[in-house]
Amino acid sequence: MAQVVAARAGAREWAGLGLLALPTLLLGLDVTVLYLVLPAMAADLAPSATQSLWIMDAYGFLVAGFLITMGTLGDRIGRRRLLQVGMAAFAAVSVLAAFAPTAELLLLARALLGVAGATLMPSTLSLISNMFRDVRQRAVAIGVWATMFALGMAAGPVVGGLLVGRFWWGAAFLLAVPIAVAVLAGARSLLPEYADPAAGRLDLPSVALSLAAILPVVYAVKQAASHGPDALTAVPLLVGLLAGAHFVRRQRRLATPLLDVSLFANRAFAVALVVLLVGLVGVGGAMYLVTQYLQLVQGLSPATAGLWMGPPALAMFAAAIGAPLLAARVRPGLVMGGTLGLSVVGYALLATAGTDDVPRVVAGFALGYLGLGAIAALGTDMVVGAAPPTRSGAAAALSETVQELGIAVGVALLGSLTTAVYRAEVRVPADAPPEVAGRLTEGLGDALAVRDEVPAGTVDAAREAFTTGVNTASLVAAVAIAVATFLCLGTLRHVRPLGAEPTADVRAGGGDRLT
Repeated sequence: MAQVVAARAGAREWAGLGLLALPTLLLGLDVTVLYLVLPAMAADLAPSATQSLWIMDAYGFLVAGFLITMGTLGDRIGRRRLLQVGMAAFAAVSVLAAFAPTAELLLLARALLGVAGATLMPSTLSLISNMFRDVRQRAVAIGVWATMFALGMAAGPVVGGLLVGRFWWGAAFLLAVPIAVAVLAGARSLLPEYADPAAGRLDLPSVALSLAAILPVVYAVKQAASHGPDALTAVPLLVGLLAGAHFVRRQRRLATPLLDVSLFANRAFAVALVVLLVGLVGVGGAMYLVTQYLQLVQGLSPATAGLWMGPPALAMFAAAIGAPLLAARVRPGLVMGGTLGLSVVGYALLATAGTDDVPRVVAGFALGYLGLGAIAALGTDMVVGAAPPTRSGAAAALSETVQELGIAVGVALLGSLTTAVYRAEVRVPADAPPEVAGRLTEGLGDALAVRDEVPAGTVDAAREAFTTGVNTASLVAAVAIAVATFLCLGTLRHVRPLGAEPTADVRAGGGDRLT
């Protein structure tokens, strides 16, 4: 039987990937850029504590909630069109955020940025699946895409700090404007358009159910990270799970569902999503803790801490580009399992680090990022590749939703565990005033704020207590990543190397390359 070989991408497609890297980098920046912008913004707008929390969280909260809806919308109206509309909206709302005169208006702008951001993430990934039909090239392209997002997240605090120092807090939002201009100028010439002509209408009840399933769960996770598990986490979590069950039942009955749940019958698709979730839980929590370790325990400036994050970023880049090349000769499950095994070593290094072990901490996080690079490239490729071309937008959105949830869960679980260990280990002087004692037990950042009001050595002990918390959380992450390693080695061992005698369905964009 004659084999149909997928056309290889040329110069136009690779140039288009460079264009798609810009909004992907921007989205990563927007996740973390406010970490160092918030103090200057708070001094200017004087938001309440609740408003400050929601100004930080509203963006990621609404991105996660609208990803599936926007991914499916792109399948219906055209992925390039959705990217163009979303990019224009993102830039316009960014200007609103930059010049917001009140905290209320900035909060609204951050929420709208989340909705606009949800149009960009699945659009960029699904366009890549259209532009790169050769499975090896597609995996490399997805590796570049994943790396740009992670680089944006890593650079966000440093970029925010530099912009605030040279200009004002609103300048951090204006980064979107030149990027939007470049994307809108080059989209028509470099990016193809694709829409499913038989997609049918958008099922609005499914949209409502998807929001009712995702938003309460994300809220519960963030609430647990801030205040610990309580009724405010249990109730929305239950609501989200019930709405999710109803959402799945409705999708099974619809001729043109918002999300094709039958994709979960594909073993590579389902396992890749689980591995992505577990991997992002580990990395999301580790990034949160390592950045605190560098700045709070070591006392490094944001710029210096950002430079120390360079080696992990390079490790992820090497893995995201190298893993697809290696997976052309070696089965992807083995490549993913092998790099995750190295991540376990990295988390073990973090679990044994002391208060003056910057090289060990950076090396450990670099190994964690190495595993993330491989699973982000190959796991995302499995998810997108398992879906037919007409549904790649929805599959891309589901992959992104899982990764957003993984980061949130990682910060919540590992951050909460670190805080619990810190509070159990920290020593409070017997003669400390109640207010000072409360600050000491709240967290290391608060302990540093009252260093002049406590005896010498108290803050050093607090640093040791925080490091012990990081050690404990890293040990838990190592166990979870070890489970993901065995899951890859055991469950994905039948997935063929990239480009190895694909079936006709796989060449068309579907299938799981299973033997």
